[in-house]
Amino acid sequence: MMSFLIILSAIIALIILKLVILSIIFRDEINSYFDRDPAATSFLEVLLTYSGLHAIIMYRISHRMHLWKIPFLPRLYSQLARHITGIEIHPAAKIGRRLFIDHGMGVVIGETSVVGDDVTMYQGVTLGGTGKEKGKRHPNIGNNVVIGGGAKILGNITIGENSYIGANAVVLKDVPQNSTVVGVPGRITKQEGKKLDAYLDHIHIVDPILQEMEALEKRIEKLEKDKK
Repeated sequence: MMSFLIILSAIIALIILKLVILSIIFRDEINSYFDRDPAATSFLEVLLTYSGLHAIIMYRISHRMHLWKIPFLPRLYSQLARHITGIEIHPAAKIGRRLFIDHGMGVVIGETSVVGDDVTMYQGVTLGGTGKEKGKRHPNIGNNVVIGGGAKILGNITIGENSYIGANAVVLKDVPQNSTVVGVPGRITKQEGKKLDAYLDHIHIVDPILQEMEALEKRIEKLEKDKK
């Protein structure tokens, strides 16, 4: 009985040590969840239950193995992460600091993707290619970009800093800085050069098509009044 308690105590001590080490190494990522997710209530909850954070931690490990040119294992480990978290990040992708993946099920980040600092992604986001071409074929995402749920960003394109990609948008062309993109295919709406808030409400996004329709309605109303 005593030996069992000693083994159990050793296992608990190792788990605690592991949690402490992870909390130190990934402190910035953990803090980003408190900054951007109002549902985050405790440090331990974020560390143990947030699949987006788990995916990032496992990506960092697989990416390090990839940089060390270890064969097979990085890809195997990334697939293990996919099965555990529902998030697929290729080991060769380049991801900056404080990536925040919220409700991350279905997120896919392709092999040659480059993601900047302080990027926010919601569920179902795809950073993918557009064909069978080799070499650089995935997007470049600038700093402080917010990508709404279900958005698809495809091909070797660049999303400028401080931009917002609306939910379910399909982006196939470069996006300048400080822009909002909505629709299929994605249409750009400039935000007057103002930096976008990372906590932007998904509901209140400017839709350029809706703006044009409203402008046409007002013009028709004016013409009808002039006729009277």
